[in-house]
Amino acid sequence: MKVLNFTIIKLTICLVAGILIGYYFSFSLSHILYTISILFVLLLITFVIARKQFLKTVWFGLFAYLLMICLGTLTVYTHNEIHFKNHYSNYIANENDSLNTTTFKIREVLKPTTYHNKYIVDILKIGSKNVTGKALLNVQKDSTSQPFKVNAVLLTKTSFELVNPPLNPGQFNYKKYLEKKYIYHQLFVQNKSLYTIKSEKHTLLGFADAIRTHINSKLQKQPFNPEELAIINALLLGQRQDISEETYTHYTNAGAIHILAVSGLHIGIILLLLNFVLKPLERLKKGNLIKTIVLLLILWCFAIIAGLSASVTRAVTMFSVIAFAQNLKRPTNIFNTLAISIFVLLLAKPLLLFDVGFQLSYMAVLAIVTIDPILYKLWQPKNKIIKIYWHTLTITVAAQLGVMPLSLYYFHNIPGLFFLSNLVIIPFLGLVLGFGIIVILLALLNCLPTIIAKAYGFIISSINSFVEWVSLQEQFLLKDIYFGLLYVFVFYILLISLINFLKQKHYKSLKLLLISILAVQSAFLYTNFKNQGNQFIVFHKSRYTLIGNIENNRITTSSDLDSLSLSQEKTIKNFNIKNHIKTHKTQKLAPFYLFNNKKVLVIDSLGIYNIKSLKPDYVLLRQSPQINLNRLIDSLNPKYIIADGSNYTSYVENWEAICLKRKLPFHHTGKKGAFIIDY
Repeated sequence: MKVLNFTIIKLTICLVAGILIGYYFSFSLSHILYTISILFVLLLITFVIARKQFLKTVWFGLFAYLLMICLGTLTVYTHNEIHFKNHYSNYIANENDSLNTTTFKIREVLKPTTYHNKYIVDILKIGSKNVTGKALLNVQKDSTSQPFKVNAVLLTKTSFELVNPPLNPGQFNYKKYLEKKYIYHQLFVQNKSLYTIKSEKHTLLGFADAIRTHINSKLQKQPFNPEELAIINALLLGQRQDISEETYTHYTNAGAIHILAVSGLHIGIILLLLNFVLKPLERLKKGNLIKTIVLLLILWCFAIIAGLSASVTRAVTMFSVIAFAQNLKRPTNIFNTLAISIFVLLLAKPLLLFDVGFQLSYMAVLAIVTIDPILYKLWQPKNKIIKIYWHTLTITVAAQLGVMPLSLYYFHNIPGLFFLSNLVIIPFLGLVLGFGIIVILLALLNCLPTIIAKAYGFIISSINSFVEWVSLQEQFLLKDIYFGLLYVFVFYILLISLINFLKQKHYKSLKLLLISILAVQSAFLYTNFKNQGNQFIVFHKSRYTLIGNIENNRITTSSDLDSLSLSQEKTIKNFNIKNHIKTHKTQKLAPFYLFNNKKVLVIDSLGIYNIKSLKPDYVLLRQSPQINLNRLIDSLNPKYIIADGSNYTSYVENWEAICLKRKLPFHHTGKKGAFIIDY
C-alpha cells in the first residue's frame, strides 16, 4: 500500500510545508491573500477545463497543493495576534522600566519555580484600551498568598519585560519556546501589588480547572500522600505540575514518562471502557449514532478537563475520526485517520507542529502501525498471557524506535530498560485507570471507603517504587548523547527504508536501504571531522567565574567552582553535547591567557594587575575587584572590558557607564550572554 496515494495525506504534507514556510519566512498579509486569490482562480479554471477533458492533467492537483501551502502560511499569520493593531505590544512603552496599568486573565497555571508562581495570562486591557495577546506572569511567592485559579481577572501596575534569550551557548532557548506559544513578554509582580477584579465571563478552560479543583478537594480528604495525589492528577486529569522533580526524573530515566502524559494509550483504554458501559444504547433506534455522539462528547469533555495538551488532543481527534467512520460504515485507514487528525489540529493550532509532545505522539503511533506488525510476526505464541506480553513488547519496541531520533535530539539520552518498565506497567494500566475513575467518582459522591483509597494509593506507590528502581539502574541509561538535526533526518530515512525493505524485499528497496546507510555514515563522518573552530568563552554563571577554551574539539575549563559543583554544572555539559565535544579537561583559573596573539588579562577581587608591558586586548573583571577603571584603561589601553556573573550589579553598572563615556566596548555576561572570542 502506497501511503502517498491518499489525497488527504498529500494535502496534510502541503499544509505542514506551508506552516514551516510561514514560520521561518516573513510575508505580509496582503501578499498571502493575493497569492491565495490567484491560485484559487487558477484552480477553478483548471477544474472547469479538466471536467471537459478525457485525459487528465497535473495542473489541477498542482494548484490545489500550492493553494494548501499558502493556506498553511496564512494560518501561521492569522493565529499570531502580534500582527494585529489591538495586540498589547502596540500600547506599551519600549522601555522596561515604564509602568503600565494592566488588566489580565489567568489562562493557564504552570509549574512553579523556587521563587515564583508562574501563569500564562491573556492581556485584556492596557490602561483603558481593550487589547489582546498572551504573556508570562511571574508572581513572587510568599507565605500568606494562595495560587490564582484559571479565569481569575487581575489588575496591576507593572512593566512588560522581554523574555531573555539564553545567556550561554547550548542552553535551552526558553524565549523561542514561548514565541511558539505566541508569548513575547513577561511580567514580574508581587502578590500585594495584584488586585482581583470580579468577572462574570467564564471559559471552557476555566470551567475545566474548576472541575479539577473540585475533584482534588475531594481527593485531598482521602489518605493519599502528595506524591500519590500528583500521579493520580497526571494519569487521570492530565496535570503534571505537582509531580516532584525527582519523581519526574525517575519516570524519564525509566522510559515510562509517556505513562504520565494522557495520550492515545489512555484514551484508547477509556474508549474501551466507555464502549462496554454504553453498549446497551445500541439496542435503541439509531443506537449506533447516539452511542457515537455520547462517546465523542465524553471524550472531548475529558480532553478539556485534561487541559487540551498536544497528546490528548491528538488522541481524541483521531478516535473521533475513527468513531465517525465506523458509524458511517466506512472502511478506515490508520494513515488517513492520522492525516485527518493532523490536518484538523494544525488548522486550529498551526504552531502545534513544533510541540515536542505533538511530534513524539504522532511518531510513536506511526511507528506502532508500521513496525509492530513486522515485529509481531517474528513469533506467534499460543499461550494468551505470553501473547499479551509479547505484543506489549513489540508495541513498546516499535514506539521506542519511532521516537528515538526525536527523543535523542531533544533529551540526549536512551533509557535502556524502557521495555522492562513498559512490560510491567502497561498490561495493568487499564485496571489502574479504571480503578482510578471509580475512586474519583466515589470521592465525588462522598462515599469512597478508606480501604479502597488506601488500596489505590498502594498501587500508585508500588508503580512509583518500581519506576524508581528501574531508573536507578544507571548502567543501562545512556546519557549525554550528541544527536543533531542532521542525525534525526538521516535516521528517519534509514528507518523508513528499512521498513520498506522488510515489507517488499526486492532490488529497488535494497538499493534505497543501502543509500540510507551511506547517508547515516556520511552524517557521522561529517560530524566527527567538522571543526567547530577554536574559541575562548567566558560563560555566564551567577556568583561564579566559568571560562572555557576550545581547541580542536577539546574543551579546557577554568572556574572557581568546587569539583563537585563543576562536575554537575549543566552549562558546560549542554555546550559539550551541542558541539559534540567529547574531551573535557579542567585547570585552575589563571591571571592571564594568551592564544593566537590575543591576550586576556583576568583581574579578581584583589584588583592586582602588574602586567602593563603586555598590553592585553581584553580585560576580564571577576569577583567585584575594587579598582579605578579609568586608571586601568589609561595604563593598559585594552580593546574590550568584560564583566562576568560573579560581580556585584552596582559595580557592573558603574563600569558600564565609564566604558560608555570613554567609548570603549563593554560586555556584561548577565546582560548580553557569554562572551566568545574566535581565534
